[in-house]
Amino acid sequence: MRIGITCYPTYGGSGAVATELGLELARRGHEVHFITYKSPFRLRGYVERAYFHEVETSMSRYPLFEHYPYTLALASRQYEVALQERLDVLHVHYAIPHATTAFLAREMLTERKLRVVTTLHGTDITLVGQEASFYAITKFSIERSDGVTAVSEFLREETYRAFGCGKCELAVIPNFVNLAEYHPGTATPRAMLAPDDHKLLVHVSNFREVKRVKDVIRIFARVRRAMPATLMMVGDGPDRQDAENEAKELGVAADVRFLGRLDTVAPLLAASDLLLLPSQTESFGLAALEAMACGTPVVASRIGGIPEVIIDGINGILEPPGSVEAMARRAMALLRDPAAHAAMRAAAIARAGRFSADQVVPQYEAFYEQVLRGPGAKR
Repeated sequence: MRIGITCYPTYGGSGAVATELGLELARRGHEVHFITYKSPFRLRGYVERAYFHEVETSMSRYPLFEHYPYTLALASRQYEVALQERLDVLHVHYAIPHATTAFLAREMLTERKLRVVTTLHGTDITLVGQEASFYAITKFSIERSDGVTAVSEFLREETYRAFGCGKCELAVIPNFVNLAEYHPGTATPRAMLAPDDHKLLVHVSNFREVKRVKDVIRIFARVRRAMPATLMMVGDGPDRQDAENEAKELGVAADVRFLGRLDTVAPLLAASDLLLLPSQTESFGLAALEAMACGTPVVASRIGGIPEVIIDGINGILEPPGSVEAMARRAMALLRDPAAHAAMRAAAIARAGRFSADQVVPQYEAFYEQVLRGPGAKR
């Protein structure tokens, strides 16, 4: 198949999954064309049968286009690539604006059929799409897609609840992890990251409000009072300064390392003892899955799609959002019990295997084939 993929290329779960999906599809013999305003952050180097098409984002000199209509430029570029590369499927990640622009591109393409598949990732449904100014166009764009997937059962039910979507049937295809990259054997030497006697904790996110990064610091501060420990904060975003200030106020700044955005996080995850993910909402929790694949247990919020990945007390720890004391208490108990930590580590690795690329990518291939066969086709 010839597949176009549009996603946000910046640091975040939806862009990571979309890029990894494209790379896996290319490795499986499909021709993949990424269409976005810059090269996705996980598209590193040359990969056979994977191509990048940039969307022009420079400002027009025409005064009426002072606020450059990027969505129209994207739709035009999607149309051009679909025509030139004879795409069979245009797979867009995030309902708006990507499903909307894909609808326009498909309508423009009178020369051949183009099928549009939309994958819903989370805040496009739970936050942005429910804003009054975007609700109608989000619902329209979902319903006009030829096929729609959600990354968790939670997100599918939330989409039905919020939008009804009587004209669409959502398939659940979970996020996945590339076990060739994310596995325990990739660990960075601990001596490079923390003193020998320290427990090593990590958080990976885009540092937005829903990630509750101040809670990450608060949990760590309680752990640090009980035992020597270091926290690595990987990523960047609008709440980074709040997290840095919180670390200073709680007196743990010397043991918190803000590493910024990194293209490769597997070696850090594999070296860590725990991942902290106390989010307010998560439609799936890709960071948790990647940590588990590296053998790192996760302390997370019992929210959204996370319980579909983590089984509390078996391969990770779940507590309600905002439960700083409970998360810290259970984290400390696990870190003090080497046998329990080893058992949870093994269970996390085993659980992650159920979400491997080899297990999930064929589900997308089958879904594309169903969509190409047209309405009413059976999987």
